[in-house]
Amino acid sequence: MLNSGTVYYRSLLAISIGILLSACSSNPHIPAPVESVYRGKTIHNFKPNTLKQNTYTVEKGETLYSIAFRAGKDFRELAKVNKILPPYTVYPGQLIKLSSSQKTTTVVTKKPFKTKTSKKTKTIPKKSNIKPTKKVANKKSEEYVGNVASVNKELTSDLGYKKTIKWQWPTKGKILKKFSKKELGNKGLDIGGKNGSPIFAAADGKVVYAGNALRGYGNLIIVKHSEDFLSAYAHNSKLLVSEQSWVKAGQQIAEMGRTDSDNVKLHFEVRYKGTTVDPLRYLPKK
Repeated sequence: MLNSGTVYYRSLLAISIGILLSACSSNPHIPAPVESVYRGKTIHNFKPNTLKQNTYTVEKGETLYSIAFRAGKDFRELAKVNKILPPYTVYPGQLIKLSSSQKTTTVVTKKPFKTKTSKKTKTIPKKSNIKPTKKVANKKSEEYVGNVASVNKELTSDLGYKKTIKWQWPTKGKILKKFSKKELGNKGLDIGGKNGSPIFAAADGKVVYAGNALRGYGNLIIVKHSEDFLSAYAHNSKLLVSEQSWVKAGQQIAEMGRTDSDNVKLHFEVRYKGTTVDPLRYLPKK
């Protein structure tokens, strides 16, 4: 027979267990958090030249050249619209106008104020005793013009850009896909190869972009060859040059890869004044 103390203890234990079980049942088991699966757009949904809006906010790692590249515009056009001076530096968060809005203004012309004029008086021209002199060639001015021309020529050569661009193939490999003029067609050449295959500069120039901020291009390099021509090298596994560095034709600038691509390849583009052109028009025939 149980005494009153034992009964009280067992009752208290039963109540405690009941409270604990009810608390557990009110908080169902929460599974451990797992990484969410990204189901948004991928490289297969990417469309080149997608910046169609009137303005764009600069993101980290972007340059004016890369923005112009995405917008399919000449970088000089964007620089002029946004009043950006050389070396065309832009900053994250900066708002860039992608098109110039031309506003029409009406000009109001007022009628000229009429004034009373006095009576016309005839003036008799006096004969001049000064004889016309012969024209003498200004040798000093000719020499000056010649000096200016030579100075301009020297300044042009100092920029590092050559008037005539000698192109060469950026890598060895089979052409997987050629250039297409269609709106959603290939905007350059896709050249196959092995991971790590060398990528070369197609011509002398200056690296104006080296990074991976442009979605769909992976590790990308853009080289400026003149005031009109740019070349682009996409999907690299490794970049071997940095921005603002000068490169020679045939110099290795990257290693082939598959960043932002479904297979190992080099996507090579040539742009003239911001517009994509067929690289085969410039590359030597194999």
